[in-house]
Amino acid sequence: MNAREDLTYVYAAVPDTREVRASLGGLRGVSGAPVSLLAAGTAPVAFVVSRVAPDEFDERTLKARFEDLEWLEGVARAHHEVVQTVARHDTVLPLRLATVYQNDDRARRALTDQSRAFTERIALLRGRSEFGVKLYISPAGSTDRTGRTDGAESREGAAADASLTPGKAYLRRRRAQHSAQEIRYRYAQEAAARVEALAPRFSTHRVRHPAQTGALAGPEENVLNDAYLVPHDRAEEFRTALTAAVEGLDGVRVEVTGPWAPYSFATPSPPSGPGAAGEGAAP
Repeated sequence: MNAREDLTYVYAAVPDTREVRASLGGLRGVSGAPVSLLAAGTAPVAFVVSRVAPDEFDERTLKARFEDLEWLEGVARAHHEVVQTVARHDTVLPLRLATVYQNDDRARRALTDQSRAFTERIALLRGRSEFGVKLYISPAGSTDRTGRTDGAESREGAAADASLTPGKAYLRRRRAQHSAQEIRYRYAQEAAARVEALAPRFSTHRVRHPAQTGALAGPEENVLNDAYLVPHDRAEEFRTALTAAVEGLDGVRVEVTGPWAPYSFATPSPPSGPGAAGEGAAP
């Protein structure tokens, strides 16, 4: 291969329709490159692609690039914007970030090999979008929805602390905080049960993701992180029902996001083998 030859970056598999082709007009993707449709013979699906430089996306370079969070965020944003733009016009099957092929011929071969699987998956996703559902518990000592603060909800408790030695007062406050957090965990279990009972009424599939931790969760504790596949005509009912599911459960918050392109339901993954990068490798 000519060292200067650009690689083929694949964003998604899509139906080869007029609407999809129109959605790509003027669209720019990773590294600001124009986005186009790559078809393979009579296959009913096509790849959404752009060209990327080998000195950024070859296998050896990518191993280092994936440690560069600023670069990775830029690629992820560009990838997501392309997928979301196409999703507003037709069903889209997103592929993994940095799915790269050596050239268009290798990409077409992969598309041909997986055409049936892609077609079946797109049929499953048609008319549906992904929604994220997360449950959070606020930390002990935070203010609840009534404006009260754990550990200082009663004047009687404050007066009792004043009559104790500093050590005993500290232990009393710690026990109160622990008790408040236990109550919130029970509330969170109740909220999760309500969500699991309600969601199937409006959705067709669910994927469970690991709870988020650290900076991703913020000051709250993330205890549930699910994705649901929801028909377009049930989306508002779904959002309204799940938002109401935690009413009356102080210290528990539900976050419903979407609609998104169905990343969590975008299997099968791209094929492995000659010419396929899988997750960011180009042979």
